Amino acid sequence: MKPTTLLFGTAGTPIMSKDRGSLRGVEVVRELGLDCMELEFVRGVRMKPELAKQVRDAAEKNNIVLTAHGPYYINLNSLDAAKKRDSIKRVLDTAMIAHIAGAYSITFHAAYFMGQDPVKVYDKVRDEIKQIVRKLQDEGITLWIRPETTGKATQLGSLKETIKMSQDVEQVLPCVDFAHLHARTGKLNTYQEFCDILTELENGLGRKALDNMHIHVSGIEYGPKGERNHLELKQSDFKYKELMKAFKEYRIKGVVISESPNIEADALLMKKAYESL
Repeated sequence: MKPTTLLFGTAGTPIMSKDRGSLRGVEVVRELGLDCMELEFVRGVRMKPELAKQVRDAAEKNNIVLTAHGPYYINLNSLDAAKKRDSIKRVLDTAMIAHIAGAYSITFHAAYFMGQDPVKVYDKVRDEIKQIVRKLQDEGITLWIRPETTGKATQLGSLKETIKMSQDVEQVLPCVDFAHLHARTGKLNTYQEFCDILTELENGLGRKALDNMHIHVSGIEYGPKGERNHLELKQSDFKYKELMKAFKEYRIKGVVISESPNIEADALLMKKAYESL
């Protein structure tokens, strides 16, 4: 299901739900007045195909757009052949189950530099993602594959790197985590800077990027080395109202996933701020 407007939702089943399963999560998201949910496979892709089909049916019934987040244990630049092979499998497993669930897009943290030349690491990871996309296309899986902008300079995932990856590999677009970009740089936290990010996306990838956004937002604690941990929006310095203003100005479409410690409260906070403009 492709978003036709800008939708707001949660990273996983809302906290208020006693039933922690994704099936109930979809229903609670709708009850809260939200419109999308990210399936969190961060500890591993354990959802069975049968459950994925049920989640798809529930999402269609409740008009909820789904995305998915791949496991944290992904490093397409691992020097350990087994770990790299497992990383590739985790991306493929995420995409395959997300496809069965009817998801629009998947995201993952692609790689660590591990002290290597960032240009060479980029080339290696690009080639791995090309192979992943080719395998998925052979299976008829066409959802968006999205390397995420990351919160530390030791990780592949600057805005420029994710844009270039999207230029170099078909079926790839960035997942833009605005909190990560803020933590990574110590900047990128004003209306003008948010507009500059959206302009850079449009200049690099065309209007299709702004019409097919997959966004993460949260408050964030950070230091000289970047991201430390996520915070609730009101407990952080992140200027989410200015971000909503930029979203409205650029008329973007897609999903905004709240990754704060109180996922549904901040998703609702952002939706209210956006709709008030």
